[in-house]
Amino acid sequence: MTNRKYLTASEIERLLDVSRQGSNPERDYCLIRMCFIHGCRVSEINSWLLSDIDLTHNRIFIRRLKNGLSTIHPLYELERDALTAWLNVRARHRHTAKEWLFLSQKGNRLSRQRIYDILRDCGRRAGLDVNAHPHMLRHACGYALADKGMDTRLIQDYLGHRNIQHTVLYTATNAQRFLRAW
Repeated sequence: MTNRKYLTASEIERLLDVSRQGSNPERDYCLIRMCFIHGCRVSEINSWLLSDIDLTHNRIFIRRLKNGLSTIHPLYELERDALTAWLNVRARHRHTAKEWLFLSQKGNRLSRQRIYDILRDCGRRAGLDVNAHPHMLRHACGYALADKGMDTRLIQDYLGHRNIQHTVLYTATNAQRFLRAW
């Protein structure tokens, strides 16, 4: 197993594929997709409330921890579809009065440890060469945004970093930024 701190795009796709084959496929798929797309820490994603989501305007409030800058992100089509599927399943259970977005089978807030377990299990089933954990999705988000050519300051805002030094690692190793140098 490698000590790499992020997941590649193909590894994330493999995680998403196997998440659809577990005991809570809609929840787990939605959780992994949204954690990656929004670059969330595990405590940020397990703290999401139903009231943080605005499906009418396709946006979600991201409450950053560790003194990060909270912001509103758009909801993209694939995650909106995943979110809708999870909310439909969630609504069929008797514990729908809970305000947390991601619930356990018993209807409680999904714990940090359970989210780690979900990622580790999906990583094993996907045959990944790394021990997948939620923070790898946050780093994968930063690298994916850099690969798309997003400006460092925009990545900083997107991930909620107060200090740009926490953001430059995503762009410093990106060879794409040199393509137009000559």
